[in-house]
Amino acid sequence: MKALRTPDERFVDLPGYGFAPHYTEHGPLRLHYVDEGPRDAAVTVLCLHGNPSWSYLYRHMIPVFAGAGHRVVAPDLIGFGRSDKPLDDAAHTFALHRETLLAFVERLALRNLLLVCQDWGGILGLTLPLAMPERFTRLLVMNTALGMGTLTEGFRQWRAYSNSQPDLMVGRLLARGNAALSAAEAAAYDAPFLDARYKAALRAFPNLVPDGERAPGAAEGRAAAAFWRERWTGDSFMAIGMQDPVLGAAAMRALHAQIRHCPPPLEVAEAGHFVPEWGAPIARAALAHFQLA
Repeated sequence: MKALRTPDERFVDLPGYGFAPHYTEHGPLRLHYVDEGPRDAAVTVLCLHGNPSWSYLYRHMIPVFAGAGHRVVAPDLIGFGRSDKPLDDAAHTFALHRETLLAFVERLALRNLLLVCQDWGGILGLTLPLAMPERFTRLLVMNTALGMGTLTEGFRQWRAYSNSQPDLMVGRLLARGNAALSAAEAAAYDAPFLDARYKAALRAFPNLVPDGERAPGAAEGRAAAAFWRERWTGDSFMAIGMQDPVLGAAAMRALHAQIRHCPPPLEVAEAGHFVPEWGAPIARAALAHFQLA
């Protein structure tokens, strides 16, 4: 599999992201992850980003979790951040990315996990406990969905827009939904992607959301819905970015109904789709709810 690797100098002095890099392998591909806090902490917080962001998205939440004494692990999905980037759009499949995350959790022997997920971090991450339910004890879920084979009109519009942007400007997209994002922070979101060759994952992901009952990933999404509705015995916390036009209040309340014993959501009135950009108070509220502060 031919892949590109973003030069390390692209990640120097990014605002709010002074975390040391860590790496592991998945087949021929190098996967990067942030690993903060004590390695022997009782609780590990697993932060999963989506498209077209990377672990930079969690820079406001990581210090809150680590500061409370927990280990925080935030991988960059293959094709994103400091992870390797396959050149071929078709290299990206639902199975590849799910299997990568399952192997990552096993390789690092992560247990007593608080799963923190948004966007594709949820589409993939919410299926992980199907394979390893004993490892997950808590959930913090933000603007995401279960990929069960049906798409909303809002998502179809986003997919059409993405498909018209083969060289998507990530920082510009993030800034459009967050007036507080500085120019330097917007530029940091672009850091992994030197040009369109580095953006195969960005082009592929909108078309990987299961579209039909037999689409790859749809069966896992339906099984995950049953798991969260019927078998989940852990504790949950939901935060909703109310300004999200695609996965906002309506979509999240539908997801809320699927999560057993999930308390009423925290509504973040000013937040858009990329909710972890408003993440520090959300992280503190979640830790208080879980009695982990």
